[in-house]
Amino acid sequence: MAAPEEPVAAPAERSGDRSPWNWLLLIPIVLPLLTFLFNGDSPRLLGFPRFYWLQLAYIIVGVSTTTLVYQMTKKR
Repeated sequence: MAAPEEPVAAPAERSGDRSPWNWLLLIPIVLPLLTFLFNGDSPRLLGFPRFYWLQLAYIIVGVSTTTLVYQMTKKR
């Protein structure tokens, strides 16, 4: 004898993940893909070629953007 089937609950409505602030998270993804920004040796910053100091700048942009989006979308 087969067991009676339980009704399937409707999927819970997702709230909070459709914020327009989430679009800012594309910045740290797209920015390093723009190769013309770091395709060169000059200008140098503290003796480092552009490629190396831009990598550090990308980290700062990524952390800043992620922090901003988190602060703007967290529930209080």
